[in-house]
Amino acid sequence: MADEEQHISTVDVRAGSTPHIVRYVLGISLALVVIVMLLVLWR
Repeated sequence: MADEEQHISTVDVRAGSTPHIVRYVLGISLALVVIVMLLVLWR
């Protein structure tokens, strides 16, 4: 029947791997922004 709820596991919905590279990219970007802002304010 079309009115029944479908329960799909997270792995099936995601359909791929989730590498943790995003954490490193965000961390490095945040550090660079902080350094640039400190250099701008230092002058």
